[in-house]
Amino acid sequence: MVADYAIPAAPLELCEEIKKSRFITLIAHAPTVEAAKAWIGEVKRQHPTARHHCWAFVAGAPQDSQVYGFSDDGEPSGTAGKPMLAQLMGAGIGEIAAVVVRYYGGVLLGTGGLVKAYGGGVGTALKRLETRIKRQQTPSLICCDYGDMGGVEALISAHQGQLLAADYGQQVRLQVAWDAAIWSQVDQEMTDRTHGRVSLRPLDG
Repeated sequence: MVADYAIPAAPLELCEEIKKSRFITLIAHAPTVEAAKAWIGEVKRQHPTARHHCWAFVAGAPQDSQVYGFSDDGEPSGTAGKPMLAQLMGAGIGEIAAVVVRYYGGVLLGTGGLVKAYGGGVGTALKRLETRIKRQQTPSLICCDYGDMGGVEALISAHQGQLLAADYGQQVRLQVAWDAAIWSQVDQEMTDRTHGRVSLRPLDG
């Protein structure tokens, strides 16, 4: 199971001038690859006259390489997107996207200068970024009689379960997500409180 990890709590933007070129670094929350690409597209629309819009993202858990992406957007290969991604990976933050917008000032920076400008810009932004912890959740199915609903609802409230779906037929069927760290504890309490009539059934999440 994926451990809890930090994600951006709020977007961030910073600007610096390096040898007459203006570099604007933007960071945002990107829970999916689709969300990351949509945000990158929005940044490009906001800066239509910029020479480059280089980007990188980790659009999921920090160690999930399947949700990595980057682009040099016309800068020499390996001088922009890759060092930006390296900074994101090194920070251990998930669901994060970064764009560095460059307004060219007429002075060439060279390979080393570009790596420092793009990677360094993201590194500086990450030091200022506010984050919050994303808790991993385990979804479960609860089937119970109406007579047990009081105890079930009390446990859901006590352990801050998130109600995903409810079906009130002959029996009550609830889909509830719990903090993964306490799932076993909740299951045991549910069994004890209802004298074995109700337990949690894991759902594929």
